[in-house]
Amino acid sequence: MTRQNRFAAEEYQARLGRTQAAMAQQGLDLLILSDPSNMAWITGYDGWSFYVHQCVIVPSSGKPFWFGRGQDAQGAYRTVWMPADQVIGYPDHYVQSNERHPMEYLCQQLTDRGLAKGTIGVEMDNYWYSARAHERLSHGLPNATIKDAASLVNWQRAVKSDQELAYMRQAARIAERMHQRIAEKAEVGLRKCDLVAEIYDAGLRYDAALGVGGDYPAIVPLLPSGPDAAAPHLTWDDAPMQAGQGTFFEVAGCVHRYHVPLSRTVFLGTPPQDFLDAEEAVLEGMEAGLEAARAGNTCHDMADAFFTALEARGIVKDNRCGYPIGLSYPPDWGERTMSLRRGDRTELKPGMTFHFMTGLWMENWGYETTESIAITHGAPEIFCDVPRKMLIKD
Repeated sequence: MTRQNRFAAEEYQARLGRTQAAMAQQGLDLLILSDPSNMAWITGYDGWSFYVHQCVIVPSSGKPFWFGRGQDAQGAYRTVWMPADQVIGYPDHYVQSNERHPMEYLCQQLTDRGLAKGTIGVEMDNYWYSARAHERLSHGLPNATIKDAASLVNWQRAVKSDQELAYMRQAARIAERMHQRIAEKAEVGLRKCDLVAEIYDAGLRYDAALGVGGDYPAIVPLLPSGPDAAAPHLTWDDAPMQAGQGTFFEVAGCVHRYHVPLSRTVFLGTPPQDFLDAEEAVLEGMEAGLEAARAGNTCHDMADAFFTALEARGIVKDNRCGYPIGLSYPPDWGERTMSLRRGDRTELKPGMTFHFMTGLWMENWGYETTESIAITHGAPEIFCDVPRKMLIKD
């Protein structure tokens, strides 16, 4: 399979049509996408080039343009579904320059194509669109009105296609393989860095049964131990694992940029009662949340079911319990739209996919058992088949 045909041209055209319809609803004549996930979803572009300025330009009608560094245009020719004349590369002397900025080149390109007017949407609140980029774009388009259109495309991605779900199921098989390797290798004395090497090995190697190898995940493995597990986003060091400590492992299988995260906890030795009580509460709450994960219910309904079960046991979790997942690039595998939290009344629809993040981070320890799911017309699809319990190893 080549990069160009990971999805049928008809699927890309349908995505473009949905995006242009959403643009019309917001009164946009042009949309400039800097989020690499949105760029990939609209065009198929896939490259580690998001450290320089790049974007996809979506007009109100017609095909999108890819815009980026000239040497990365070679990657665009090989990954996007549009013809080569829809690819615009800027000269290398614009890269990380104090004298000129790529947005100045983009403004000239838009002017030459008659697109430097009307209302133009940009993604104000994302990691890849800088304040300097916005200033240069605004300065170079005096006849246009610049409007925030953050998340416009993210919301179009919420319901996954059959092919997207197929890639996520493959990613789930890889996530299972990663957790199997963790269960086999985690032991007292094993250095964390060596365990992470095993996790990457399990996550990336080609799987003949699946007919696919793993892609790099948008977030590195998270595996804090003991008191450090009170912090949800610590990575690893070269220290050996210790007896009497719990470690949660938050990792994701990834196929063609589609992620399926999964967390499990390993305790080396005999877990204290507060660990066992936390596990019982989380698993009870997870069952309640999964029961509420039905099309027609809301994110609030699912979160409320989970939190209510925790609160009945005197446990307070003061952060959301999940987020949408799918196509992503570093630094985040979430889709940055809805959240599984009380008060979010977004309706659950078949094809939506979530990481049901039921982790607990207490004062001196942490525990995670999570599931990635797809909303269906009935009970949710649980992507991974990994025992839903803490692994206790002597």
